Amino acid sequence: MIGRGEIGYIPDFNELENPKNNLASLIITEDNQILQKYFIENRTFAVFEDLSPYLIDALIATEDIRFERHSGIDARGLARVLFRTVLGGQNTGGGSTLTQQLAKNLYNTREFQAKGKIRRNFQLISFKFSEWVTAVQLEKHYTKREILVMYLNTVSFGHEAFGIRSASQIFFNTSPDSLKLEEAAVLAGLLQAPTRYSTVVNPENALRRRNIVLNQMLKYGFLDEEVKDSVSQLPIISGYYSQSHISGQANHFRDFLAKTLSATHPFREEYYSYRNYKNDSIKWETNMLYGWTNKNFKPDGSKYNIYTDGLKIYTTINFKMQEYAEKAVEMHLGGLLQDEFFVDREVMINPPFSDDLEEEDIEKIMDQAVRRTDRYRSLKAAGVEWESIMEVFDVPVEMKVFTWNGDIDTIISPMDSLKYYKHILRAGMMAMEPNTGHVKAYIGGHNYKYFKYDQVTQGKRQVGSTIKPFMYTLAMQEGHTPCDIVQNVPVTFMDHDSTWTPRNSGNYDMEGKNVTLEWGLANSVNYISAWLVKRFGPQPVVDLMHKMGIKSQVDAVPSVIFGTSDIFVEELVAAYNTFSSKGFYVEPVYVTKIEDRHGNIVSEFIPRQFEAISDKSAYLMVRLLQNVVNQGTAQRLRYFFNFEGELGGKTGTTQNQSDGWYMGISPKLTAGVWVGAEDRSVRFEYLGQGSGSHMALPIYGYFMQQIYADSTLGITQEDSWEEPINFNVNLECPEVVKGVGVLRNSMYEEPDEF
Repeated sequence: MIGRGEIGYIPDFNELENPKNNLASLIITEDNQILQKYFIENRTFAVFEDLSPYLIDALIATEDIRFERHSGIDARGLARVLFRTVLGGQNTGGGSTLTQQLAKNLYNTREFQAKGKIRRNFQLISFKFSEWVTAVQLEKHYTKREILVMYLNTVSFGHEAFGIRSASQIFFNTSPDSLKLEEAAVLAGLLQAPTRYSTVVNPENALRRRNIVLNQMLKYGFLDEEVKDSVSQLPIISGYYSQSHISGQANHFRDFLAKTLSATHPFREEYYSYRNYKNDSIKWETNMLYGWTNKNFKPDGSKYNIYTDGLKIYTTINFKMQEYAEKAVEMHLGGLLQDEFFVDREVMINPPFSDDLEEEDIEKIMDQAVRRTDRYRSLKAAGVEWESIMEVFDVPVEMKVFTWNGDIDTIISPMDSLKYYKHILRAGMMAMEPNTGHVKAYIGGHNYKYFKYDQVTQGKRQVGSTIKPFMYTLAMQEGHTPCDIVQNVPVTFMDHDSTWTPRNSGNYDMEGKNVTLEWGLANSVNYISAWLVKRFGPQPVVDLMHKMGIKSQVDAVPSVIFGTSDIFVEELVAAYNTFSSKGFYVEPVYVTKIEDRHGNIVSEFIPRQFEAISDKSAYLMVRLLQNVVNQGTAQRLRYFFNFEGELGGKTGTTQNQSDGWYMGISPKLTAGVWVGAEDRSVRFEYLGQGSGSHMALPIYGYFMQQIYADSTLGITQEDSWEEPINFNVNLECPEVVKGVGVLRNSMYEEPDEF
């Protein structure tokens, strides 16, 4: 009977049928590209049809030429092991067939004898006996093809490459079926000693080993001498494409998804904020993806593990759109904005901080930054006092630092490096599809290696004037239209025993004039927003925001018009998406289905949605937001990017230019961008550079530019919004109001402050 005997561990039949491996789970895009992986061992399976014939030939010629003729044990190899071990006293392997090597890889047949008392010279025989029996069992239950595939899927090639699919990607940036002869020979040669024959650390050894493999293939008739001689002259071209946990695209999305999948049941005592506890409790009850690994179980009753169970997680992310979004951030932040910001900070007394910050405030910020570092935690754990730690942080050391032109090696003190990173502007961006809620692109930051903080779902920032469309939405719900005329005059609110009058923003020559609501939103005029809040009250505005998907705290006070509340990018994008979704709020969808390692669908996901506003109000808001692009603060999309299609949006700039926003809608895509520094006290000095239209809007523009240029995505400038049934509102607003003349528009809204 197969089991654990005195001679060693031999797997039973059930284990032979279900070999245990740490399989990487794949994050797959909607266009069927592998976006990222979760893994302990970077291993993903291939099938026989995925394997290059060159690879099979090279493997058999090098490792087991009698593979097709034996039944798991090679008699010649067996005799050699007995002779060397018993008679020669050499503790060596050798003679192992591919099937025996597979047995060792799958079931660790040697680990149970490591502490045994069998004499040294016979220990290997014990190991070998377990492998022989297991190999014979494997040969009985699997075909030769299946054994080859299992072997190539389980073997390590070094450099975190477990299995042939990972190895092909890491060493040659290709798939197993596309391996060339010379590449297949390199990978087959690696199996004997992955480090010794590594193309990365020992390229000369790798070349010699590859040519030995080619000679073996010639010897056994897998290729002729002319081909062998020709290929042997070729250099090894291996770029080594790292597959570490911080490489590749969409790392912030990968982390967000992992946290979502593995979330635990929320308990009140674990939360400081009741609102956060309430929001997580709602997600636990209503969002199938939230806490998925703690809600779903394998057939044996155990929980799924995204790092070892080989799941296929099919996401809504579009590989191309994700790539275009990342490129758009790089084009604007790395190509223009960051250089402008460095120049802007040069004249500051204590760069990168603004001059209105006191010395003690800067000291507090930097002390906090120190405490967040691994260097501080290590020193603290070693018992080093604070004063000594600060001395360490002032001593220059060698380190690698981020720049938009690539990492550079330099000598700098840890404290100065922290100040340097305070200069670096950050960005968060998300794009989703109306109606379905499918999230197509997710940019939590621009370089995960250095900036792991997620600016989409982890970091909240003040939203500025991007909050104003919610006030106009309430007005549309209450029967107003974009062409309704309002006086552009100060509005005063009672504040207990005193009064408060918000300051205006821009277009001061239009103060006291009659203007349309359409003009008020296009130019982000505070007086018109104040009029709306005074008319309907701040609480209905906040209630509507929550109904449209804003879960963060928004205070129901008159100053709501300034957008001083901190809100996630994800929330704001989903709320704006309601306009293009004909009034329906659609919760963002990140995953459509999850399959287990065998291809069985374990879960499928559909969007949670409900009607938040009427389709008529949604369409009126689309018209209002279009005018922001056509004549208001987002005109740059027309005159700089030359977009001619239907677009709507809203810029946002917060107090002292600390945050720049742009929320953009189109008939088939809703996207939002935030740009700012880590600290709100690090900001542009002047509005021209620090406005949302300058900091954030260009990222949206570069993104849409690439989208429109890619015909495979099905998003064009000919797309248009559909008018609701029985819609009869006149949207031809007057250009002249009471003889004032054509209304002047401004490209920038002023920062919202009070």
